[in-house]
Amino acid sequence: MPGILKENSVIVTDKKESSQIYNKGNFGYPLSGGSLELDLIEATFLLETGRLEVLCDGNAMTFESLFSYSSAASEGFDIRYMVYRDIRQRGFVVKAESSDLDLSVFPRGKTLSNSRPKYLVKAVSERTAFSTDAFMELAEMTSSKNKELLFGIVDEEGDMTYYLVSKRELSGSVPVTGSDVKADGKLIKDRVFVFDGEQSSSIRTNGSFGKTVGSVLQLSLIETCYLMSKDLIKEINTENGKRMKASDMVKFGRSAQDEFDLRSKAFSDMRDAGLVVKTGFKYGTHFRVYESDPDTCHARFLVHAVDGPRILMWPEISRAVRLAHGVKKEILFCRIKDKAEYLEFKRFRP
Repeated sequence: MPGILKENSVIVTDKKESSQIYNKGNFGYPLSGGSLELDLIEATFLLETGRLEVLCDGNAMTFESLFSYSSAASEGFDIRYMVYRDIRQRGFVVKAESSDLDLSVFPRGKTLSNSRPKYLVKAVSERTAFSTDAFMELAEMTSSKNKELLFGIVDEEGDMTYYLVSKRELSGSVPVTGSDVKADGKLIKDRVFVFDGEQSSSIRTNGSFGKTVGSVLQLSLIETCYLMSKDLIKEINTENGKRMKASDMVKFGRSAQDEFDLRSKAFSDMRDAGLVVKTGFKYGTHFRVYESDPDTCHARFLVHAVDGPRILMWPEISRAVRLAHGVKKEILFCRIKDKAEYLEFKRFRP
């Protein structure tokens, strides 16, 4: 018994056929009287797999004609269909969504009658761009529904890549506390040195700041500004004898380094949360982050600071995720807006 195309759905009126399609594959939505309504994505899949005939004005439609009709009727249908098809063929029950997200996916082996969706899916092309704000909004909306946000990315050859995107809360076990020892530093070029041994030791042991070169402690500009804000460094001497206070160091940092304020806010938020934060230069990102003493553990996170409107492209995200995975770390993007918030991108294999 064929289904009848009616605008943006296909209606199967035969009760036996309707029951079989619904019960064996969880396709469609039962109607009163025993009929079954299929949305276009389900009907196109069933037609492609030879499980349904679709009539339009009494004529049987080919897969090509139904796919073309659906693509004209619904913007982005081609991308959604490719993701839907891939997940369905992996054994999951998938339903279309009518919100900002495209699909809902039930746990493997579960059905509409014995479970609820686990994932909400956004199907996109590899060329689709999202702002950090948009990612955060989708992650928060999905989390509020107790679901996981899954992006299905279709590349130019039609292959699929999936990423779980979630908001993360960070905390560590290395708090920065006050000290009776107030250090003096010397600014040379774009870094600060603490030459006094007692002062170096005090700063080093109070949060694993900087790097010791012999008996001298070397600090980055961001570390120095943070330590001055915590009153652990009093003043900075320059090569020409000028003395710089905290506000002077911030101005100097802005003039000397790109995105200084952005990176400084992310750094301060993580250090206040008890994390040890070091440069991530060797990994092509802003920071590598430890949850405890770097002498006793490896960095768990790579963190890149971005502002809210910053556009992220999928090739950029893919490189970051693959690199982090290769060095056994997790990649986070720190969105700086009213406060610092963290987005995790994790490769997912359905």
